[in-house]
Parts: sequence; C-alpha cells; structure tokens
Amino acid sequence: MKTKSTLLMIMAIIFSVHMNAQKVTIDFDKEADFSKYKTFTFLGWQKDSDQLMNDLDKERMRKAFANEFSSREMEKAGDDSDLAIALYLVLEHKTSTTAYTNYYGGGGYGRYRRGGWGWGSGYANTTYSEDDYIKGTLVMDVYDNKTNQLIWQGVVSGTVKENPKKRDKSIPKTVKKLMKKFPIEPIK
Repeated sequence: MKTKSTLLMIMAIIFSVHMNAQKVTIDFDKEADFSKYKTFTFLGWQKDSDQLMNDLDKERMRKAFANEFSSREMEKAGDDSDLAIALYLVLEHKTSTTAYTNYYGGGGYGRYRRGGWGWGSGYANTTYSEDDYIKGTLVMDVYDNKTNQLIWQGVVSGTVKENPKKRDKSIPKTVKKLMKKFPIEPIK
C-alpha cells in the first residue's frame, strides 16, 4: 500500500504543483534560427523517468505538448523531423525544518519589589517541526534533428501536491508555462 501511495505522489509531481510555486528556467543556442523549424518528433522519456507515471498521465502529458506545438503551427513527424524532443523527470526527497520560539517573562537590570537590585529572569520555548516533501523537475531538451545539437532546454520545477483529481487541468497548465518561454510563439 505504501508503494502505491508513493507512486501516486510521484505521478502528481508535474501535474498538481501550484502554478505560483513552479519555477521555470531556460537556456538556448542564441545562434539557432528557430523560424526554420516546422516539424518535431518525441524521443520519449529519458532514463526510464516514464516509469514514474501511469499511462493516463503519460497520455495527458503527450497531448499537452502536442497541443502546444500545434499552437505554434508545428507538425509531428517521423525520424526526419526538424526538432527532436527529449523529456526527463527528476525527483528529490527533501525535508524542511521550521523553528518557532516564544519568549516569556522579563529580563534586564532593575530594582526588585523587596528593595534589591539585580538581573531579571525569563524563559523561552522553541518548537521544531519537520515537513517531508518531494521536489519534482521536468526537463525538456530540444535538439536540431539534422545536427543532433541541443538548441533549447526548458526546466520547470516545484513541490509535489497530491491531488489527482486536478491533473486534467494542471498538466496542460504546467506544459503551457514551460512552453511560454519557447522561442517559437504560438499563433494567435
């Protein structure tokens, strides 16, 4: 049962991350002429990262990317396409620690009720809490299929939020956020 629960959390990594919590970074070849690219092919999931998702989520992801490329008037083609797209999914188990301290009483130098002088006293109470979470990262590498040169890389990362009911909407939103930085603009 624990394996199934862990798998569900992993599958949710890209699909139910809050949009504001996602971070997108890109890098690209500034000499590449992106206007000449009209077709693409998917190389698929690299390093077995597709094993972290079920078939429904893989299909949602495939459709989301296909829609984004289609909105740029790019067509899916075979081995002779202009671009080759590789996808990677990376997971990191992390723990965050939070500390909160309450201060009680006084302190300092002053006169006491009974006539003496001295240092006051007080005390503090610190509470710690730990939160385990999974940081997920989706990497999209885009290669010029003729030269096999990497020409664009987009990375979107965020914290896993387990909510499988929202995947139909969150997958396209995540892919759209990543593709928003792609150098070929969608056609309006």
